[in-house]
Amino acid sequence: MKIEEIKLADITPYEENPRKNDNAVEYVAESIKKFGFKVPLVIDANGVIVTGHTRYKAAQQLKLKTVPCIRATDLTPEQIKAFRLADNKVAEFASWDFELLQGELQELEGMNFDLTNLGFDAPVDADKFFEEIDVSNTVDEPEKKTIKCPHCGEEIEV
Repeated sequence: MKIEEIKLADITPYEENPRKNDNAVEYVAESIKKFGFKVPLVIDANGVIVTGHTRYKAAQQLKLKTVPCIRATDLTPEQIKAFRLADNKVAEFASWDFELLQGELQELEGMNFDLTNLGFDAPVDADKFFEEIDVSNTVDEPEKKTIKCPHCGEEIEV
């Protein structure tokens, strides 16, 4: 796997991207400012985004000239389409271990680490944070579904 620095101007968003990510852009931009661009975009051979639309928009907001990219030249068009969907869908099955999260937040709070603009209220009051979370909808074992790719007919678990 080779990571390349590609000019933002040479990258094209996928026009049919079904993921609505505008609300996350400012948080991703803040993360990139604080930690650097640590997760490359995945693009196809033509420079069209496979995964990383939110990071792309954040890079635009930050007025970056180049971004790290991985070219998915080893995937068929059908695999690219399926990967694009799977990459976004699988994140929905993750959940928080609230006890561990509380410990992490409290530790960062004790170090005076600023979590402003990373999706947490500042200052983070870990006790208040957990009082406000509705854990009634959390699921330990998410239900998995299988869909058939309309292009290649392959069964994909989502």
